[in-house]
Amino acid sequence: MVTNAGSRTPGVSVQGLGLLVATSLMWGFNWPLVKYLLAALPPFSIRAASGLIGTALVLAIALARRESLVPPRGQWGRLCLAASLNVTAWMALTTLSLLWLRASETTILAYTLPIWAALLAWPLLGERPTMRRGIGLVLGLSGIVLLVAHGTPGESDIAAKLPGVALALAGSMLFALGTVLAKRAPVAMPPTALVAWQTGLGLLPLLLVWLLLEQPDFGGLDAGHWAALVYGGALAFGLAYVAWFAALRRLPASIATIGSLLVPVVGVLASVALLGDPFGPREAGALALTLGGVALATFAR
Repeated sequence: MVTNAGSRTPGVSVQGLGLLVATSLMWGFNWPLVKYLLAALPPFSIRAASGLIGTALVLAIALARRESLVPPRGQWGRLCLAASLNVTAWMALTTLSLLWLRASETTILAYTLPIWAALLAWPLLGERPTMRRGIGLVLGLSGIVLLVAHGTPGESDIAAKLPGVALALAGSMLFALGTVLAKRAPVAMPPTALVAWQTGLGLLPLLLVWLLLEQPDFGGLDAGHWAALVYGGALAFGLAYVAWFAALRRLPASIATIGSLLVPVVGVLASVALLGDPFGPREAGALALTLGGVALATFAR
């Protein structure tokens, strides 16, 4: 999620809630689709190709809305930093984690980001941690431990999953850092234009790796792979961000944040339905503990 919400506090609207649900569905369904694509394409090629589609779509929407595409003077540094944390690091690290983890596992780990944002807000924003946020951290970490500290019959041992766990958590923490820094020093741009710039700049390192190190066989993709790639670009990378900012304009921030709780639920259930990921007491418990921790970290006062 690229973030730079305004300070206005709107009331609740049915349209806003609909946009929030649509955003969560688009982001949640994308996790098993990326895992599915990894069987046919290298990781950076997937994100770069879908990112190009999404950036082109968001840019077209910004132009149709006649939003200014010129970044304010003196804010290029903020823009590049946000792109590197919210796009490059997030997309690269979470996608690489899928090489070691199931899509449902990566989804749960990636969306611990509100917990890390709450922790980073203390030194960077002066928001002192509360007891509820401390409990949220404990719950979230308990969910992570439950998720990864138990082997499933027929799978590799726990140590084999640790690189994926580290990558997913690193991506989540860096995205949280980008979110906190955006709150401390936001880029003063219209939301859709800001997304276009962040995704465009953030894609450049992914494109470089794709061109220099990977050799994707796009000609060998079947219809299902192409559908997943276009979905990831046009919906998860493009329209979802537009819908997210539209929801923020229509909802209080506290309610809009619930979207971050819906995404892992959708991602886990979609992974079970589309990829056959197991979903038993361990996975349900890990999801419940992690979401409980995220909720406390997000809404604690």
